[in-house]
Amino acid sequence: MVDNATPLRRVFAPVRALFVGDASAGILLILVAAAAMLAANSSLATEYNELINGKFGWYPHPKLSSIHYIVNDGLMAIFFFVVGLEVKRELVAGQLSDPKARRLPMVAAAAGMIAPAIVFMAVSGGGEYSRGWAIPAATDIAFAMGVLGLLGNRVPASLRLFLLTVAIVDDIGAVLVIAFFYTAKIYMPWLFASIIVFALMVLLNRMKVSSFTPYILLALILWFCVLNTGVHATIAGVVAALTIPMHRKDGNSMLERLEHGLAPWSAYLVVPVFGFANAGVSLAGMSLSNLLDPLPVAIAAGLVIGKQLGIFSIIWVSEKVGFAPRPDKASWLEVWGISILCGIGFTMSLFIGLLAFEGNQFLIDEAKIGILTGSAISAVLGYIVLRLSTEHPAEDCDDQGKQAANT
Repeated sequence: MVDNATPLRRVFAPVRALFVGDASAGILLILVAAAAMLAANSSLATEYNELINGKFGWYPHPKLSSIHYIVNDGLMAIFFFVVGLEVKRELVAGQLSDPKARRLPMVAAAAGMIAPAIVFMAVSGGGEYSRGWAIPAATDIAFAMGVLGLLGNRVPASLRLFLLTVAIVDDIGAVLVIAFFYTAKIYMPWLFASIIVFALMVLLNRMKVSSFTPYILLALILWFCVLNTGVHATIAGVVAALTIPMHRKDGNSMLERLEHGLAPWSAYLVVPVFGFANAGVSLAGMSLSNLLDPLPVAIAAGLVIGKQLGIFSIIWVSEKVGFAPRPDKASWLEVWGISILCGIGFTMSLFIGLLAFEGNQFLIDEAKIGILTGSAISAVLGYIVLRLSTEHPAEDCDDQGKQAANT
């Protein structure tokens, strides 16, 4: 008997993919970024700016005086906390726990940060733009995985895991960059207070305390202490996450339960709110020459050219010299496509751009234009290249079997 629904399924499969699986968070980010751009360049521009940047009548701290600051210094700590949980899980029991398995993702992530920085400096010419060297060095996990979700079984499972691992290592690098290169002044009393709180959280871990409450309370205190140190407050999220135990209880660790509980909130609330608060760039008063200024062009070039050049080259060299083979069942065309997708730098790139040019709104807006342009080009180009690759139906069947077994 012929299944007449099959052609319809094929027609609507791409539409369904927009709202399920890996694609949904990335698609939501795209819609939110588009909404922010429309709001900033429409009759709602004044209301949008007042909503995001308007000062409150009363606020408990200068860094919490508007929605913009609350989102960037407060809400984003949750995003970094989830990143920290992912990093710890990968280091302890995941892909990064095996020295051989982590070779390629780690060198690829390093090359994927160094090459874009070199391209950026070469194109921008340095000078007042030099503080933005790290902007094109980050990969946005949600966007990149969202594009992969739209491609279905055209991307082998090994490459999906590779992209995810590279993005996680990339996040580690970005956090270190923020801590060491975008911290102007350290207030030592608050730093010592932060160290004491962190030590208490480590002690809870050593004592195998199994309640979430003391960890959450101390994490909030740690965030407030770090907020006053001069180091960006979101670093507290990563630091706190590293203290969450992975001692197993009833088959799941505290870390895994916390990650599973917070990950959807981070992906579908925190990051979209951040995107809406930061992606809105007013083009009023900007000419075409401004859009082609060294800063936006350098950032876009770093994302589109630097990322794929650094990652693809290091994978090719690693396989040729026997350091590490390319991901299993992946063709060189597919490796190239994944390398291009790593040039999607939204969340972390916007975040670094705000820190790099703090106090200079014009350069911040130019940086945002470069990030949005480079990310869009990388997404479209990466999708096209991977769309030309062959399908992996056997892996698709395996995935369906695993999903059926879990239901």
